[in-house]
Amino acid sequence: MPRLSLSDFLQGPPDVPILDVRAPIEYSHGHIPGAVSLPLFTDEERARIGTAYKQVSQEKAIHIGLDFFGPKMSKMVKLAQKIAPQKEVRLHCWRGGMRSGAVLWLLELAGFKVHLLDKGYKDYRRWALAQFAQPRPLFVLGGLTGSGKTDVLHELARQGEPIVDLEGLASHKGSSFGSIGLAPQPTAEQFENDLALELANLPPNAVPWFEDESLSIGRVTIPKPLFEQMRLAPLVVLDIPRAVRTRKLAAEYGREDPAELADAIERISKRLGGLATKEALAAIEAGDMEKMVDIALDYYDKTYGHGLNTKINSTIVRVPSNTCDPIVNAELVRAAAKTVVAQSLFASRGVA
Repeated sequence: MPRLSLSDFLQGPPDVPILDVRAPIEYSHGHIPGAVSLPLFTDEERARIGTAYKQVSQEKAIHIGLDFFGPKMSKMVKLAQKIAPQKEVRLHCWRGGMRSGAVLWLLELAGFKVHLLDKGYKDYRRWALAQFAQPRPLFVLGGLTGSGKTDVLHELARQGEPIVDLEGLASHKGSSFGSIGLAPQPTAEQFENDLALELANLPPNAVPWFEDESLSIGRVTIPKPLFEQMRLAPLVVLDIPRAVRTRKLAAEYGREDPAELADAIERISKRLGGLATKEALAAIEAGDMEKMVDIALDYYDKTYGHGLNTKINSTIVRVPSNTCDPIVNAELVRAAAKTVVAQSLFASRGVA
């Protein structure tokens, strides 16, 4: 059967869907971004086949698999036709073995053009993990909580700057309040899969912007090789007055569920202290979002400020601004980055 390398497989036409024929539990744990689940076996069926393979023989496992496969062939073809009306698909399983081979045979029999991934999803995982170790120039955008860093990041993208939105990929804003109003987080493996493809799709010679993050963003973790590069990269820090940040956050959280805000305060209660926690919860109940935010910022500003003092980035540039307007701040940040690049160029040429 013809097989595609991973690069050819990923670069396939965007209108040709990727079908993942692994079991649902495998797909939910992690899959190639954009792939659609078309499982050959259910989780229970896969477990039974695996048990037969280990305890009896490969032949017995194959017979059980065929018993499961036969009755569902017609349904699989109909589902594939709904997913790919043009009857052309990209297909893979775990290692490019019997499962993808069986579905390829079935779909080709039904008139599909099938592009099979050589070495399967396992090869994608190997490739994804390798992306994080590749050295790359980058800028990191920092600032105290409420500085509007994510808004500035998106504005930089609108202005043509390459970005990698880690919080968007993680579906979390990185604080105790970080999950409020967002979809559930991906698995750690899926976060890595999505991030790897994002990095690979950056324009050649691009110097992307990342937001300054801790190693963990909610329940997912930035791969350490990439995180180490972020720790050493030039850091541009937005310096926004606390009152401006307080108003911005109060307006944002004023639209959220008070119960979720209270839960977020409870999660940092030990750091806030008993009295501050009580006052923050009372402020939420009274609808006084500015007071609640101001209390929370006592903790977050202290934490980020301490972290900033211990940064080891190659260059740290502070960018003062009296607004959270992302258009204004994106221009300031871009100007600061140009200064960093110019200084680096002069240094490399030995210019004082």
